[in-house]
Amino acid sequence: MLDFILHIDKHLAQITHDYQAWTYLILFLIIFAETGFVVTPFLPGDSLLFAAGALIAGEQTGLNIYILALLLIIAAFAGNTVNYMLGSYLGPKVFKENNKILKLDYYLQTKAFFDKHGGKAVIFSRFLPIFRTVAPFVAGVGRMEFGRYSWYNIVGGLAWVISFLFLGYFFGNIPIVKKNFTLVVVAIILFSIIPPVWAAIKARKTKKPIDEIKM
Repeated sequence: MLDFILHIDKHLAQITHDYQAWTYLILFLIIFAETGFVVTPFLPGDSLLFAAGALIAGEQTGLNIYILALLLIIAAFAGNTVNYMLGSYLGPKVFKENNKILKLDYYLQTKAFFDKHGGKAVIFSRFLPIFRTVAPFVAGVGRMEFGRYSWYNIVGGLAWVISFLFLGYFFGNIPIVKKNFTLVVVAIILFSIIPPVWAAIKARKTKKPIDEIKM
């Protein structure tokens, strides 16, 4: 999996060569799973979108960037919706007063957090690996109102897919980027992970409860 992520441009080119139009479905399923199941945050998201855009711009793949964008926006929205529903169904059942790991207090704090910061959390988490997989589940656990959640889900998914897919389409084939594609992928991952890690460290030092942490 690490090799797939670091050399995603080469693997994606091979997939496109072998499966041609079926590549649409393969990428749809990867994005759906990465955002739809809380146990699959390891799947590539940002780097996959960037690499797909670069590949379509630079080679005769037969794929259409606009069709792919539409399909992946649908995949991102549908995945987050499924994840939300799983959180809504499972959350209250697994958070118990006598559960030492999934404590009832955690559920109550999570609900308060999404009542206060839910919209921003849903949108911004789209750009953060792991967090974009966990956030919809937590939103469901916190029973964020579904209509409100869906609106932010659409906005976040649209912004995420379009930004990374077309960044790759317009900049992925610049010679220095193409030559150092692995370093670009690592930079994308680090750029996405550092802000929330830094915020978590600051929050831990100040020891604020979760519903007081500013997004």
